[in-house]
Amino acid sequence: MPKKKFKKRKKIIKSKVLKLKPQKKITDTKKTSVVDAKIEIKKIKKQPTQKKEYNMNDYVVYPKHGVGKIVSVDKATIGGIGLNYYKIFIEKDKLTLTIPLNQQSHLRPISSVNQINKCVSILKTKPKIKRTMWSRRAQEYEQKINSGKIYELAEVVKDLNKTSNTIADQSYSERQLFEQAYDRLRSEFEVVLKISTDDAKKKMDKALGREQNLEAIQ
Repeated sequence: MPKKKFKKRKKIIKSKVLKLKPQKKITDTKKTSVVDAKIEIKKIKKQPTQKKEYNMNDYVVYPKHGVGKIVSVDKATIGGIGLNYYKIFIEKDKLTLTIPLNQQSHLRPISSVNQINKCVSILKTKPKIKRTMWSRRAQEYEQKINSGKIYELAEVVKDLNKTSNTIADQSYSERQLFEQAYDRLRSEFEVVLKISTDDAKKKMDKALGREQNLEAIQ
């Protein structure tokens, strides 16, 4: 009787050992899957190619900074990836921007003479008076300024214009937004019409009625 019991115990031990063997194979598959994942990550290193829309010495508008001139079109390798980019000089801010070709959709060409004439017509119209809170209006004006759209820029200048240079007529934040929009619009007038800064100011001030108001004060 005791011999038979011993045999049964041996069988139980063998079955336990056999159950443990498949676990080693599972860990091996995990290792191979990690290796496969690493190989896939290495393959994703390609810069999407895009046709060049602008050339050296072209004037363009970058919404957050205004009119700039393309001073060069260069190539660089960053992290093993080849990159083509524009170098744009913003005269007003004395700033050089680096814009990759795959982000050139953020740029726009400068306006035509007809578009500038349309802006002059907008500046001549009466400002829209909104009775909403200033904080909300300020956000709307900022969005229009940074949109890069010249007609929206002209609307901001027209709406914030006080027809005089007296500081008391405007709050500090109003004056800041007006000057920002005014300078960006003026710089595009200069480039498109090929006129000096003073002549661009005169043209805009005449449309806004600022010139007449200053003469009346004097």
